[in-house]
Amino acid sequence: MKAFLALCVVFLGITDTVAMSHSLKYFYTASSGIPNFPEFASVGMVDNFPIDHYDSNTGRAQIKQDWMTKVIADDPQYMDRNTQVYLGDQQTFKANIEMVKQRFNQTGGVHLYHSMYGCEWDDETDEVNGYDQDGYDGEDFISLDLKTETWIAAKSQAVIMKHIWESNKAYIAQNKYYYTQYCPEWLKKYVNYGRSSLMRKDLPSVSLLQKTPSSLVTCHATGFYPDRADLFWRKDGEELHEDVDKGEILPNHDGTFQMSVDLKISSIAAEDWKKYDCVFQMSDVKDDIIKLDKSVIRTNEGNSLPMIIPIVVAVAVLSVITVVGFIVYKKKNDKRPPSPVENREVQEEMLPKA
Repeated sequence: MKAFLALCVVFLGITDTVAMSHSLKYFYTASSGIPNFPEFASVGMVDNFPIDHYDSNTGRAQIKQDWMTKVIADDPQYMDRNTQVYLGDQQTFKANIEMVKQRFNQTGGVHLYHSMYGCEWDDETDEVNGYDQDGYDGEDFISLDLKTETWIAAKSQAVIMKHIWESNKAYIAQNKYYYTQYCPEWLKKYVNYGRSSLMRKDLPSVSLLQKTPSSLVTCHATGFYPDRADLFWRKDGEELHEDVDKGEILPNHDGTFQMSVDLKISSIAAEDWKKYDCVFQMSDVKDDIIKLDKSVIRTNEGNSLPMIIPIVVAVAVLSVITVVGFIVYKKKNDKRPPSPVENREVQEEMLPKA
């Protein structure tokens, strides 16, 4: 999913930083038939940190990181422009979800469609990747293959869109420019503004958790940043791949991350527990190792087991569902990365009139 422009050390003013991959992503979602849920919501993210949010309930774009105030200080009209962009997207989504429902011969019920688009940049290799993944009701709908400059229709209902977009040579060129130059340029700007947060490293709190004495033992790490980390069980110093269940890295509400890995202990003899440990690894920091020991396991019996319910930002909810969607929007904006779908040419029947 990404020939990025080089990130100049002088331009960013960054020295002695750890090389890493940065990302700028936008998540759009629209809903139909869900009471008390926004008809439209959008979240922009840099390195998995939400930088702004908009939904149809508030009707106003809001920044989500303190360092975004620097962007506004340099560009006082930034949030007003974004609000107008999102208001336009909201109207487009409201019309298009009805159109998509018609294509699937649906008249009611609960429906969602989303779009996730953006770019990634590796500040060591200078590699760039761009992606646009759309879908409907949790299933792939249509996605961009940037290398071949073609669209992949996952549903027959999306084939007409594929043909229209691929026949528009100007739109293909705009896509290539957006993902290889425009989006990366803005990503670098955001990294520059937020480098004190984005370049940091936070170490986690690692705990062993267990519901009952006979249940799985969970090794849980939370509060770490960035998300390029690993958590695993070992036996006699060797990583285990059997009798373990590794979870995904999930975001916390404060921009840090959490993950867990379960160990099946039913077949482990009591005298062999000392052979096992859980290891948290992150580059350039010392491994955090916790031994499998009954005395340190927190359970529902005796020790209080903390509630491990991820407080996930709105965009994370969108990303858990298959990244999907369909947007057609046609307003230009030179001060914020416009949606690459803004300039998609569509046939009149594809976009219901207001």
